[in-house]
Amino acid sequence: MRYGWISDIHLNFLGCAARRRFFDDLDAHEVDGWLLSGDTGEAPSILSYLREFDRRLAVPTCFVLGNHDFYNGSLKGVVHQVAELSAASERLVWLTTAAPLFLNKDLAIVGDDCWSDGRLGDPMGTPVELNDFYLIRELTGLARPELVERLNGLGDASVRRLTPKLEVAARTCANVILVTHPPPFEGATWHEGSTSSPDWLPWFSCKAAGDALLEVADGHPDTRFLVLCGHTHSRGVYSPCPNVVVHTAAAEYGRPVVEGVVEAVDGRLSIG
Repeated sequence: MRYGWISDIHLNFLGCAARRRFFDDLDAHEVDGWLLSGDTGEAPSILSYLREFDRRLAVPTCFVLGNHDFYNGSLKGVVHQVAELSAASERLVWLTTAAPLFLNKDLAIVGDDCWSDGRLGDPMGTPVELNDFYLIRELTGLARPELVERLNGLGDASVRRLTPKLEVAARTCANVILVTHPPPFEGATWHEGSTSSPDWLPWFSCKAAGDALLEVADGHPDTRFLVLCGHTHSRGVYSPCPNVVVHTAAAEYGRPVVEGVVEAVDGRLSIG
């Protein structure tokens, strides 16, 4: 089993020729599928880019959405359109709405968009603001307390979707891959070799998802969880407990790359 991993590819920063070269590179990899951990485009372009994955690649693309995928649009609108598209495709798997994918008796893939939920760092005092708060309809025009409450709710909704999938996968498989966009732990919010400061942490982590994952991992100590996330654009590895390892992807606007290939070797997962 070999799955390529890409994250924060921001295809809207590429021209047509560069995008063709990117898909040619993906197609040249000998993998059984692709894991995409969010930020593929923006609301007006996300469907066309996902269709390109469907059309250009002969293997499945298992994806979650990132915050940028909703820019210049609405949460409700993008969710509805992406759900329709993935339901009609045999190769596009939106992990947020999909049941666990059991690749074999030892390995399952689960995922969720998992919004940064404003629960770490200093959400009320930070001067940092993201474009999310101006370019996503449901997050615009909110006072800080209302904004944090809205983000808390998005994180909680992620956990309600994700926890049952994690439980089912953990009961069945020795290895579970979790794909999400924001890091689920402070220790995984890498920025140039360090973790994010309290000013950035509220908007760069989903604490609710991390808490839920640790609870499931504690109940299934023999199951190994590999978390693949992005959002911070800096690479790093973090392990909050013996059976959970989080890989955060690097990214650079206009230069999408393959972050790695996940491979099962002797019953264990590795990233090369």
